[in-house]
Amino acid sequence: MTTIHINVCGRVQGVYFRAYTQKQAIKFGITGFVANKKDGSVEIVASADQDALNNLTTWCHKGPLMAKVSHVIVNAYTTSEKFTQFEIR
Repeated sequence: MTTIHINVCGRVQGVYFRAYTQKQAIKFGITGFVANKKDGSVEIVASADQDALNNLTTWCHKGPLMAKVSHVIVNAYTTSEKFTQFEIR
């Protein structure tokens, strides 16, 4: 199990990015959370096997139909929090 932090920038708030991210995460068997940030980006913390994380990361570059993703930053993430589901925060 690997955990990553993804920051998605562009027009990603107000376009259901969090809801669609949750659907994708559940589809790929990923736990963690997605949240809007004050700077207009979306933050994702995701825990799963590497293939599932790769699938989510690839999806984040496009996002839902109304989103306009300008760039995606992915970093390793260390946390003591144990995720049991994927939630919108």
